[in-house]
Amino acid sequence: MKIFKNIIATAAFLTAAMLHSQEVVPETYINPLDIDYTYMVYNSANNISYRSGADPAVIEYRGEYYMFVTRSFGYWHSKDLVNWEFIKPKQWFFEGSNAPTAFNYKDSLVYFAGDPAGYGSILYTDDPKSGEWTPTASISNNIQDSELFIDDDGKTYLYWGSSNLHPLRVKMLDKDDRFLETGVQKELINLVEEEHGWERFGENNFHPTLKEGYMEGASMTKHDGKYYLQYAAPGTQFNVYADAAYIGETPLGPFKYMKNNPYSFKPGGFTNGAGHGITVKQTNGQYWHFATMALASNSHWERRLAMFPTYFDDEGLMYTNTSYGDYPLHSPAHPTKAGQHTGWMLLSYKGRTTVSSSKMQISKSTSTDGQFDITEMPLKKNSEGEIISEVLTDESPKSFWVAEANDDKQWVEIEMLAPGNIYALQINFHDEESGIYTRTEGLKHRFTIEVSENGKDWKTIVDRSNSFEDSPNAYLTLNKPVKAKYVRYNNVKVPGKNFALSEIRVFGKGLGKKPAKVKGFKIERQDDRRDAAFKWEPVKGAQGYNIRWGIAPDKLYQSWLIYDKNEHFMRNLDKGTTYYFSIEAFNENGISERTEVQEVK
Repeated sequence: MKIFKNIIATAAFLTAAMLHSQEVVPETYINPLDIDYTYMVYNSANNISYRSGADPAVIEYRGEYYMFVTRSFGYWHSKDLVNWEFIKPKQWFFEGSNAPTAFNYKDSLVYFAGDPAGYGSILYTDDPKSGEWTPTASISNNIQDSELFIDDDGKTYLYWGSSNLHPLRVKMLDKDDRFLETGVQKELINLVEEEHGWERFGENNFHPTLKEGYMEGASMTKHDGKYYLQYAAPGTQFNVYADAAYIGETPLGPFKYMKNNPYSFKPGGFTNGAGHGITVKQTNGQYWHFATMALASNSHWERRLAMFPTYFDDEGLMYTNTSYGDYPLHSPAHPTKAGQHTGWMLLSYKGRTTVSSSKMQISKSTSTDGQFDITEMPLKKNSEGEIISEVLTDESPKSFWVAEANDDKQWVEIEMLAPGNIYALQINFHDEESGIYTRTEGLKHRFTIEVSENGKDWKTIVDRSNSFEDSPNAYLTLNKPVKAKYVRYNNVKVPGKNFALSEIRVFGKGLGKKPAKVKGFKIERQDDRRDAAFKWEPVKGAQGYNIRWGIAPDKLYQSWLIYDKNEHFMRNLDKGTTYYFSIEAFNENGISERTEVQEVK
């Protein structure tokens, strides 16, 4: 009997090993998007050098995609919404472009506007790949933070506004006569912070003095005969930066506030914010929302881009799925799970980290008044005399470590808390006094990555030692998973004076048990009905928790991912709305069962 059991066990092991070796790793992507972001110029007078990508305008044109981004001195092209290549245009606004707008008119012409000065010609082309654009022979005022929308009947509208006081406006243009204004102009919508908690200014929607959020980033989507006028609030530098929508029967309104707002919202996790974006329809009919995420380390205007799947439900409500939105997600090519979480969990959280050298280590976060809380951490060493880093596995993009040099003698080693099967890694580089400004070609990130099960025997799984790729948020997927407990990054050379990182994130499947279901989930909506307090019993072995909520038990469209804590306070609810809540725990091994949905009036 014992021999028989051993034969069965051996056969089961071999079968599992064969299945593992034959596993097809799906195509994935991650937020923030891994593109070659442009270095900014508007803080260069203060010698502040950093990359940024914000306010995306993405269009489909003749079966392919083009992405225009604030002050990037060009734009990106993609065939699949995952792999993007930069195009340097032959004619462009001298200052770059600010909060750009683009529109594909019936696959015949692409129109573009976005002069930082707030006025200028609208450009057009029938060949955006070539980089050749023609300006219209007219001047249009107030095109900053604008949205150009041409309806099926050819009538043309320009929506705009960026203010903590003034509303979004619209004016009509004549597409066939140099986009001259027709005289039709109208005020549309404004913020209502006393009703909508998420519109309040500040980190976590709190500021000690300023109460008015900024309304900006107009965008228009037409779906099923209805017009979805979208806007961003309350400020691009905050974790609660979000997009919402009003729905109208015509491009001029009247517009009614969408009851599940904000529809694009990602306040928790590694990277936050999902505002000032655009919704684009993929060639297969799937919608995607491209949005701005706050990195906000070197500057409040240091930002990145994200892409979330977007849907319309049976009531015609627009919503996105941002849950685990900075974990690996299925690519747009997936037939049934595009944009959804792959199930690959974070293996590296709080991993014990040592580094080759340390010029500085900074713990940094945005405080509730919009400023920074900054702590320079003292140099620490372990019992072997190795330098310890406490900021590279803390799930904060604002905190960072800077090496003494930028050469092949610099390295980072992470001992994960438990072994796991690694599927992907994300290397988030930091700009520390890099001295680079505006669009700079020829930048490259060169490095290798090794893994080990015992910390002694190493295997190279990524070799970019001779790479010409510029990847400030490098996303690296493996052809097949590899089991490891240790991960080692070996630098060759990267842009900037010193090698610097904000975070190394390792994703895969842990070998242990996923956490148990959360118990004792209590919700107390405050006297100010825009606020709510949450508490629950800690779950053994959990890295964190994901609160889900929405306007109906089957419409829990929003989520807030939290590490470590077993309590939370949010200020983003709409005062007159009844909400439904649930919570789940997660760790490196998976996600627990959700709690029963609770109604909170």
